Amino acid sequence: MILSLKTWRVFALPIAVLALVAAVLAGACGDGGAGDGRLKVVATTTQIGALTREVAGDRVSLTVLLRPGVDAHTFDPDPGDVRRIADAGLILRNGIGLDNFLDDVIGGSAQEEVVTVTQGITLQQGAGGEGGDDPHVWHDPENAKQMTFNIAEALSEADPANASYYDEHARSYAAVLDNTDRQVQELIDSIPPENRKIVTNHDALGYFINRYGLEYVGAVIPSVTSGSQPSAGDIARLEDLIREEGVRAIFAEAELDSRVAEQISRDTGVKIVDDLYADSLGPPGSGAETVDGMLLANARKIAEGLR
Repeated sequence: MILSLKTWRVFALPIAVLALVAAVLAGACGDGGAGDGRLKVVATTTQIGALTREVAGDRVSLTVLLRPGVDAHTFDPDPGDVRRIADAGLILRNGIGLDNFLDDVIGGSAQEEVVTVTQGITLQQGAGGEGGDDPHVWHDPENAKQMTFNIAEALSEADPANASYYDEHARSYAAVLDNTDRQVQELIDSIPPENRKIVTNHDALGYFINRYGLEYVGAVIPSVTSGSQPSAGDIARLEDLIREEGVRAIFAEAELDSRVAEQISRDTGVKIVDDLYADSLGPPGSGAETVDGMLLANARKIAEGLR
């Protein structure tokens, strides 16, 4: 059980959640284990959830808070999410500001059950240099490998009986990511060098851009978060840049409203590709429901859009 009266910053929570908190504190005594004895794990994002599945298989009872297509920057946990967090034996988070919603739920204590899986990754600012450290680290397979090994270590500490299983599967998936890295580089290398210029809906692909030698021109929302909106002046400047640089395509994410990007596409005559995965993985059956699948899906769309 990870809750105490000190754990909750109740002044920040809505009435419905306060009622649930009272019920949990009054009668719940979760021990972090599922009814079948498996460790209860909560992953905040689709990326962390997918990596955890690769490492843990069915050895844990996994809950993923965010759903495919949900913008992590604006997510607000509901009472069911709060209960699942309260019952968890291990919480895996991204950190770097992406899942700050978790802080309003767990408060300042019980941190021993919360692991930030991006530890050890060298952070960069957004490709446009705005908005602070970029939390979208999984768009570089080397970073996704670090996340995978961090998840395996956290699971092993919480569930030592399965430690060798977690380590073996983490190493196996790291090899998958290495192969994915090679495939993505081949796709990007197929783009003529003069065409490797990227405009996105918001500044979420900086790690991908740097990994594979693309050139960042601009973003409709020039920030690593998606909460702001561009001014008319921002849009006009971006349209001028698109024309000056000979940009061949504008890339928008499936998770965000693409209406402004579509307007820029119409104004400049540049095509739009509006189904990249940036903040979220794809839904089941999309081919982008895993981190390696998402990387390849995005790379194919980028390569097709810029050739």
